[in-house]
Amino acid sequence: MAENLQRMLDDLKQQLLLLSGYVEEGAAKVVTALINRDVRLAESVVLGDGEIDRLEIKIETECEKIFVLQGPVARDMRFVVASLKISSYLERMGDLNKKIGKNVMYLCGVPPTPAEVDFREIAGRARSMVKRSMDAFVNRDVALAREVMTEDDAVDELKDGLYETILNAIPQHLDQLKPLLKLYSIARNFERLGDMATHVAEEVVFLVEGDNVRHSSTAAAE
Repeated sequence: MAENLQRMLDDLKQQLLLLSGYVEEGAAKVVTALINRDVRLAESVVLGDGEIDRLEIKIETECEKIFVLQGPVARDMRFVVASLKISSYLERMGDLNKKIGKNVMYLCGVPPTPAEVDFREIAGRARSMVKRSMDAFVNRDVALAREVMTEDDAVDELKDGLYETILNAIPQHLDQLKPLLKLYSIARNFERLGDMATHVAEEVVFLVEGDNVRHSSTAAAE
């Protein structure tokens, strides 16, 4: 039974890595599509969300099988619980990429806005947080997980700066209100990617140390 459990846990880890790879790739594609006004690339992200949804359901099913058939305890049980939560966070990241992709598709069909909004830094940071949070999960690296958690504030600040740029442009360009609001939504969704990566990092701390830091980190932020 121990060998079967370990095999199932290893398979579960690989499925999570595959899922996170899709999410990272989607985030890279949408920002490239935005910068290059590439509607087909944006559309590929929107269409690819179905595969992310299917994989998340598969992971959920595998977690249920492990609980029912193997009855994991202690650290193995925490791994399965964390995996279940992380797959949900990754699926939500896929949804965020899809939302960004839809907004990019709209923006590709209208003239460029006058607002000088550069999403490369916030997108790069959000992608990095996603990757490093999963690296922390694979390697059970609490120090890296906590590093990811501290970066959430920096992403929030970048989002606030983008908000300010967009909001300042609205009064002068009311005729382009809808495109500007689409940019506003994109900034928010990149910031939410960072939030989801932070939640993954929090699950790593739970997995390794058995310490639920979600509420304590929220309280500190407030």
